[in-house]
Amino acid sequence: MVRIKGGVTTRRRKKKLFRLTKGYRMGKKHLYRHATEQLDKSLQYAYRDRRRKKREFRSLWITRINAASRLNGMSYSQFISGLRKAKVQINRKILADLAVNDTNAFSQLVAIALEANKNKKEIPQAENS
Repeated sequence: MVRIKGGVTTRRRKKKLFRLTKGYRMGKKHLYRHATEQLDKSLQYAYRDRRRKKREFRSLWITRINAASRLNGMSYSQFISGLRKAKVQINRKILADLAVNDTNAFSQLVAIALEANKNKKEIPQAENS
């Protein structure tokens, strides 16, 4: 049997790695061992932060809705409760967008929530939005 060297395979593997680590700083972009370690860590961060991003955006939307609803004289929890009682199904992303970009529409929603809070005392089971 003839020995087959892995030169082509090694070169391809390293080229792929260095292509993925392009833009990293110092030795992490052109030293093989440092580059592999940093790439592994970067992929872990990316995986974690794809999940964290969803939480952070929801938190941002809630903060924006709370600020806008307080400008209209109502707390966030009362606002969401009123919308549920009125059976208005608008998610928090859209509510936050309305709060920032269309304040008139948002104040109409606050009025609907206020009316629903006055009329109904019990909250029927509704889906989370």
